[in-house]
Amino acid sequence: MIGNRRSSTAAAVVGAAALVTVLSGCAGGSTNSPAPSSTTPASSTTTAPATTSASGTTFSDAQVQQLCSDMEGQLQNWRTVTPTLGKGGLNTIVITWATQNGINLLDLAQNRESIDAATSTACPDVRGGAISALEIPDLASGLVGF
Repeated sequence: MIGNRRSSTAAAVVGAAALVTVLSGCAGGSTNSPAPSSTTPASSTTTAPATTSASGTTFSDAQVQQLCSDMEGQLQNWRTVTPTLGKGGLNTIVITWATQNGINLLDLAQNRESIDAATSTACPDVRGGAISALEIPDLASGLVGF
């Protein structure tokens, strides 16, 4: 059972690293991307961003709460695996979260401190638990390839 968990965690780490590598390789390509599909009417209002980093990267309150929830769901796992494997899990969560929310991964990679700014405000306990479990000074330093 433990071997299977390690294998699937290792596979997640490799997958996250491969995704980051592929996305990094796309940086020099076209910046044209299809507009995200949306059924939200033009007259609807959006919530104020939860955070704005020095670089100007913003996330909505709902986006940040989703990230906090996703991270909180993995805290126990991160406490029981090695920090190296846990960091792979952090990368998987951040990449998945960004993709699901239409956040440009290249912009996020250039402004990885925005993850710290957002989680410091919205869920400082979860952020602190992740930093402790992963043995890193901040979440940005745990993001591989960012």
